[in-house]
Amino acid sequence: MDEIKNSKQQSFLKGAAILAAASLFAKTVSAIYKIPLFNILDDAGTGFFQATYSVYALVLTVATFGVPLALSRLISSAYAKGQTNLVKRYFSVSLPGFALIGIVAMLIMFFFADAIAAFIQNTAVAHGIRVLSPAVFFVCVIAVFRGYTQGFQDMIPTAMTQTIEVICKAVFGIAVAFWLTRLNYELSIVSAGALTGVTIGLGLCIPLLIWYKKRFDKKLPRINDNSELPRRTRVFADVMKVSIPITIGASFMSIMAFFDTLIVMRRLQNALGYTELEASAQFGIFAKGLTIYNLPSALIVPIAVSVMPAIATAIAKKRGEDASQIMHSAIKLVSLIALPTAAGIMVLANPIMTSLYQDPRAVTATILIILGAAAFFVCLQLITTAILQANGHERIAMMTLPVGAAVKIVLTFILVGNPNFGIVGSAIGTLACFIVISCLNLTFILIKVKNRPKLSGVFFKPVLCTTIMATCAFFSYRLFIMLDYVVFSREYMIISELVAGAIPSGTRMAVTAYMVLAIILSIIVYGISIIITGAVSRDDMKLVPKGDKLSKILRIK
Repeated sequence: MDEIKNSKQQSFLKGAAILAAASLFAKTVSAIYKIPLFNILDDAGTGFFQATYSVYALVLTVATFGVPLALSRLISSAYAKGQTNLVKRYFSVSLPGFALIGIVAMLIMFFFADAIAAFIQNTAVAHGIRVLSPAVFFVCVIAVFRGYTQGFQDMIPTAMTQTIEVICKAVFGIAVAFWLTRLNYELSIVSAGALTGVTIGLGLCIPLLIWYKKRFDKKLPRINDNSELPRRTRVFADVMKVSIPITIGASFMSIMAFFDTLIVMRRLQNALGYTELEASAQFGIFAKGLTIYNLPSALIVPIAVSVMPAIATAIAKKRGEDASQIMHSAIKLVSLIALPTAAGIMVLANPIMTSLYQDPRAVTATILIILGAAAFFVCLQLITTAILQANGHERIAMMTLPVGAAVKIVLTFILVGNPNFGIVGSAIGTLACFIVISCLNLTFILIKVKNRPKLSGVFFKPVLCTTIMATCAFFSYRLFIMLDYVVFSREYMIISELVAGAIPSGTRMAVTAYMVLAIILSIIVYGISIIITGAVSRDDMKLVPKGDKLSKILRIK
């Protein structure tokens, strides 16, 4: 056993770092590849894609989410007690059991695709639901392998499969969508083709995991384990007993996304009189904003992963002040990353949408401004949830999510059906949802956490530095556009329109170039303001990978 621990298994922190890096890579690629894909699909095709994925995500979460964590807990416990036969039984029972669940879910998605699509009033997504049906089966199988290896604190298979999945999703998705577009297929077919990369990527992961497990098992020590094994039905019941509560807690966000799709499509058609195609196009506009909105949260994943064991260790060693300092540093560090990112999205919403999607419409910029604000609260929700979980308040963290989801659903229903808001109402609902969750989490941290962090000054310096940065981004971009107008004598708009941030027609490359220059200048200004104000300390940097080295290079005290 010791040999396996020392040679092959990663320590918890190393495993968390591997998983965080893979998750960061996967989230970043998932967001970036949608930009060229959505340009191929256009508004309606993008709406089909997003609606299909919300159905898939809901089925996937319900079927598999809690399996890896549940199995890893049970296997880790059994292995620590030397019950190797029980470890093997957990795997041998779980694999066929969850494969069967996957087959049932796959058949439901395939044969009832038309009924599901009709239920969300978007019949064109039936093709995409069928394309993704095998993916649910593949994930059910993959989840068991991930849970098995995670039980030995080996995170490489999980990281490896996440990487393969996202690369295939991007490469095959874009290639197939482009090919089908060239063949002049209708948008519903092109959108379904864009989803083939998900199924292909997951399918390729299974033989790799089988090979890895066989190789891994050969190095496990052979121990004569004569302990009496429980029945197979009892073993499967134990796995389900642990996984179901985890799944319920994790399903709320997928449920919220599904109901958001359902409500938006129904309200646009039933309340505002849109056709199905027009409603899908409106939902596609919203999805374009979601692509940018998801990027900041990807940067917070490594911090959220690393902060949990750090807090738990400090609490276990009864070092209350250290735990409080870690929580304080985590919230401040997230604010220092998320606030400027969100503010940058908000002040540069027009050029971002023009440069990425060639879309200068006012409604797309409005949606992105609102979602930019929401991006900060998503990040704050992630770190505050991690803090609550690290302090043993998992149930509280689980309770705040449905409250936020309820706010989102109610607001979306009311606002999307109002002609003064339309699809913008969904963005407002998203913002309100994460404001509520973040505020509730912070309130419970102050009430329930014994060694609570000092929150009085945690946001002041990040907000100050962000304000300076946002002001720089706002005016520098407009200055570059105005200089372009003066120097090249472009007759495309009047000065007042330039100052207001309007986008000149036919100058997408210029807009992109000036936006990039404004971003670079703003980053430099933000970095200088952080150093001058002392907004970040050496203790804060310890939560960042290679933070100590960065602190020395930047001379942070």
